[in-house]
Amino acid sequence: MLERITRSITSASLFLAVYFLLNIALRIALPHTLDLDEAEQSFYSQYLLAGYGPQPPFYNWIQYAIVSVTGITMWALSVPKNIILFGCYLFYGLAAREVLKNRLLAPIAMLSLITLPQVGLMAQRELTHTVALLFATSLFLFGYFRTLRQPTLGSYLVIGIATGIGLISKYNFAILPFAAFIAVLPDWKWRSRLLDWRLLPAIAIAILIVLPHALWLPDNLASASGPTLERMTAEHEAAAGLPRIGQGLLSLVIAVLGFVALPIVIIAAAFRRDFFRALASTSPMIRVIERMMIVSLIAFAGVVVFAGASDIHERWLDPCLLVLLIYLFLKLEAAGFDLSAGLARFRLVVPVFMVVILAILLLRIVAIQYIGTYTRTNVPFSGYAAELTATRKPVLIVAGTKFVAGNMKLEFPDVPVVIPFFPGSGVPEYATAKGPVLVIWRGETADDPTISPSFASDLERSGIHLQELNTLTLPYLFSNGKKTFSIGYSWVEGGAK
Repeated sequence: MLERITRSITSASLFLAVYFLLNIALRIALPHTLDLDEAEQSFYSQYLLAGYGPQPPFYNWIQYAIVSVTGITMWALSVPKNIILFGCYLFYGLAAREVLKNRLLAPIAMLSLITLPQVGLMAQRELTHTVALLFATSLFLFGYFRTLRQPTLGSYLVIGIATGIGLISKYNFAILPFAAFIAVLPDWKWRSRLLDWRLLPAIAIAILIVLPHALWLPDNLASASGPTLERMTAEHEAAAGLPRIGQGLLSLVIAVLGFVALPIVIIAAAFRRDFFRALASTSPMIRVIERMMIVSLIAFAGVVVFAGASDIHERWLDPCLLVLLIYLFLKLEAAGFDLSAGLARFRLVVPVFMVVILAILLLRIVAIQYIGTYTRTNVPFSGYAAELTATRKPVLIVAGTKFVAGNMKLEFPDVPVVIPFFPGSGVPEYATAKGPVLVIWRGETADDPTISPSFASDLERSGIHLQELNTLTLPYLFSNGKKTFSIGYSWVEGGAK
């Protein structure tokens, strides 16, 4: 059966579609408390903006468009994410088919994406903007390889569309087209692709896609770059000078190893001696991909040396190293070995990974009392909503964080949920609110719902004066009452008279 599934991109895609449907069903069945990225999307879905802060807006625009039609539901959050992830796998398979002569290898390369932890597990567990980045990277690789093999206006336009989407998905995507450009320069045959007139409409369409956010960016550079720079510098804990550079380069090496180790070990275990003998094989396409990856990593090293980065995360390497699996299968193909035995062994890996990932996504929530580390998805927001609104309903909710705001929006889809000073000054909705307003926040820890000084100050500056601070404590979901989570809240009257 596995051999039939992996016989073509079409059959492998149908197999993947079933897997993603299972992921959707599992997320709908689990508690509807939102993790951090999901909560951000729930909150941001109320607004159509050119920029939302530290992350580019592509995923937010998609989410806004869907919620505008369907309303905010768990379905509206889960289905688009899985469709975009499916698109990532699909275009990765199509990219592999452009460069692999053996048609049995392309669907295997597509399915092998599940062995990358950043794609197989992390993207399913909590990420959103990175999901869009993965899709844009796969789409770019498809257009890029098609253009190198058989250039058409369509292939150039795919590159342009992918570049535009990538740049407004994650800023680090910019490294990929730069590396792809440099990678073809040493090859006289493919260098001509850079002088083709069809590159101009590709650039034009990329600019059109990026333009709304690009016009917003100069006036909002601090809010767009500040949080990312803080994470990259390990929240200002890194040493200065050469020790900081050393820490950053070591972080980069560890991130690269963490990204590539698992798929390399699995492919090596499946193909055994053939894998190690194939590492010496080469071809023009292999060399292009090698240059792409090397240039990308040099660019990241430059970020460490010149931008002060000292803490590189694995997921930031997605646009640089996602091509790794195609590269490894190109090596195996170029070696000229009989790969049937290795393919048979590798096929078994894919359903095993699917089952393990689904089990992790389930057990990290429902078996939490045995694991001990409670997740944000175990916070009982539905219980809070029921308790808080047993006697009165809010006309407006003012939340202290996007995590709280997004979850309250899911619980009260018809009630505006706001955060002070986003996207404008103060809380203008409070001045026009006619009825009870619920102010709600979480503390620094699960047991301490103390209101933060910054949120309290923002409320005061917005004209919202809390008369009484209250606490509501409920057990974590699936904790069997062993562990609780506390929130703080206050009811105030709207400013409208």
